[in-house]
Amino acid sequence: MKPYVAILPGDGIGPEVMAHTLKVAEHIAPDLTFKTGLIGGVAFKETGQHFPKATADLIDGSAAVLFGAVGGPVEQQHKPQWHNCETNSILALRQHLQLNINLRPVHFYPALALTSPLKNERFAACNDFVILRELAGDIYFGDKSTVVENKQKVARDVAEYNEGQIKSIAHWAFKLASKRRNHLISVDKANVLQSSQLWRQVMEETATDYPNVKLSHQLVDNCAMQLILKPEQFDVIVAGNLFGDIISDAASALPGSLGLMPSASFNPSGFGLYEPAGGSAPAIAGTDLANPMAQILSLALMLEHSFQRHQAARATHMAISQTLDDGYRTSDIFCHGTQLCSGQAFTDEVIHRLIQITEKKNDI
Repeated sequence: MKPYVAILPGDGIGPEVMAHTLKVAEHIAPDLTFKTGLIGGVAFKETGQHFPKATADLIDGSAAVLFGAVGGPVEQQHKPQWHNCETNSILALRQHLQLNINLRPVHFYPALALTSPLKNERFAACNDFVILRELAGDIYFGDKSTVVENKQKVARDVAEYNEGQIKSIAHWAFKLASKRRNHLISVDKANVLQSSQLWRQVMEETATDYPNVKLSHQLVDNCAMQLILKPEQFDVIVAGNLFGDIISDAASALPGSLGLMPSASFNPSGFGLYEPAGGSAPAIAGTDLANPMAQILSLALMLEHSFQRHQAARATHMAISQTLDDGYRTSDIFCHGTQLCSGQAFTDEVIHRLIQITEKKNDI
């Protein structure tokens, strides 16, 4: 049986942007097989579980996972369908697959210079960069408790790392940096946290295996400031789970919208899960206002990393860039002088250009 891709659309805008993406896949990878499973609130509604066994079984037989989004409205988080939905679905999924590396590329589209919060000259100076976030350790997976002490509730979340977890992502980061501009910035809070001090120590030890890569360190608060003041200094950034979560979302705003940002997560065996960086956006679900770019670009990452179809991935990027260059915009990146599109209309424009590109490259 041909290997298949497990499709997990999830909640909110997930199903609609996934539907747009699968139309792109029909053109760029028509031979791939896709099988759909339930996860998140929609899974709970049907099965009583956010991450049912049937979905786990589907994933275990797949060659890769293409994920949408999970979660419901903030005001409904107390309801069983949405209570702990993210923890029980995406975090459980990461644990099930033993994902420990999250890769998030930050790409600056010249056509979106006016949409970016950066001033024009600062935007023009930016180079594409990549953030690597460790996924298996840190405060998300450490011991948690809420107790009563001295008649007050006290909550604790333990941030914990071991050397092996840090070494794994350190080698990923140095190898990636060696293929780019030989510059790696490691983000921590080593002036305060013991876990960050171990993080920095392991990064320094690993650096000796990569003498051509320049390693530098930034405290997380300084890194957040530098992302805004001088984003052109970055090429490869590596950070722990909590800090990586925060700075990657901050960085994703720089090109113009969170809706532009794909991501890929890998386990030690190289198995990949691909998903947009944004959330489920329940307020606009079903309106076709959502930008499908992040989901389509997640498909491109999957084609590149899980199927080694580099030309297909490049063609997808080119089609999106050309669509933006020609002035088509979804509402999150719309500005004066451009053409406002629904998610479906934007996807149709991407497919139109993709067909033109692939006709010129029959070897894709």
